[in-house]
Amino acid sequence: MHPKALLEAATDLVHRVLRFEHPADRVVADFFRESRVLGSRERHTLTDTVFAVLRELPLLRHLARSGSGELERRLVLLAWPGNAGYLRAAMSEAEIAWLERSRATPRDALPEALRHNLPEWLVERMQRQLGEEFWPWVESIGRPAPLDLRVNVAKASREQALARLREAGIAAEPTPHSPVGIRVEGKPSLHKLDVYADGWIEVQDEGSQLLALMTGARRGEMVVDFCAGAGGKTLALGAQMRNTGRLYAFDVSGHRLAALKPRLARSGLSNVYPVQIAHERDDRIKRLAGKMDRVLVDAPCTGLGTLRRNPDLKWRQTPDALAALGEQQRAILEAAARLLKPGGRLVYATCSPLLEEDEEVAAAFDACALGGSFSRLPALDLLQRAQVAEADALVSGPDLRLWTHRHGSDGFFAAAWERRAS
Repeated sequence: MHPKALLEAATDLVHRVLRFEHPADRVVADFFRESRVLGSRERHTLTDTVFAVLRELPLLRHLARSGSGELERRLVLLAWPGNAGYLRAAMSEAEIAWLERSRATPRDALPEALRHNLPEWLVERMQRQLGEEFWPWVESIGRPAPLDLRVNVAKASREQALARLREAGIAAEPTPHSPVGIRVEGKPSLHKLDVYADGWIEVQDEGSQLLALMTGARRGEMVVDFCAGAGGKTLALGAQMRNTGRLYAFDVSGHRLAALKPRLARSGLSNVYPVQIAHERDDRIKRLAGKMDRVLVDAPCTGLGTLRRNPDLKWRQTPDALAALGEQQRAILEAAARLLKPGGRLVYATCSPLLEEDEEVAAAFDACALGGSFSRLPALDLLQRAQVAEADALVSGPDLRLWTHRHGSDGFFAAAWERRAS
């Protein structure tokens, strides 16, 4: 594609994304469906440009003020991650001179708000929680995430999957903590690989893998993934169960559950039962009360632990949305807990670093009447039983607490309980 045409496409795409009407990855996917002339290289460039803009939006808007012309075009020029010589062919002499001056601006001399590129309400919370680690965290979420894979242990071992990836020319290594994780270099087209088509691997961040491992699903059990979404953790639980027992995948979104079907077919699992529910009080849930061995609640949350992948979330979330989510999370956790039989395990998790969604929700459950029937389980014990490496580095008090700057994963929290015999 000619540089001018690609620059125009990037400008159009950034304009759509910055309306913040929908998640950025959805807007990008819709744009690509409309623009069928784009090749894989152009798509990668456009995607990287959009997310570079979102990561440093306040800074780029500040720098863009000194230029002229369409704002979104200036943002694209400042954030462009590709070949600089290619880009120059699409620019005027005035734009080239302006861009060189802008890029020469010393970042260290800028105000803090233009260095952390976060909304103030989030900065206040994270500085209280992290103290001196705030800036290392900021740096870590400003970098693109690596590509992590989970091995489908119902079909293969990690060593077998690693061997097939390397035979295909993919640089791959075991993840540092998950015993079923693989980290690959770059952005290979996995869907073209036989090891992917055969269902041996699935894309899943290492932190997400640890949540499923904490749940500890076993052969022949009755298990619920309460907020299944597109089913990444459902597939991990089904593999742990070695395709035995019965695994329910609950979600309020039929669209997300539909996305599970092709992944389920590729995985070879036949013990998964997707169920669309209306809400956490749905009668289909009530009928299973007291029958489950394991329940995983990966609750709806702000998603701010995934800012490496979804930087638009910091501009789309608000304190009001956070407060509403807290109420929803507590209601979902209590409803899910009713499913457990005596001796059953409950795991509550989010991909958020915020106390309001994590420790405070767990404490509220401990304090409620139903919570009196449960005993907190130390996350360290559960991780060690699941053969997680260096598990002691992954916990805070009784809970799992993952930080991008410490652990190289997305930010996750998880607390676990066991239902006592009545």
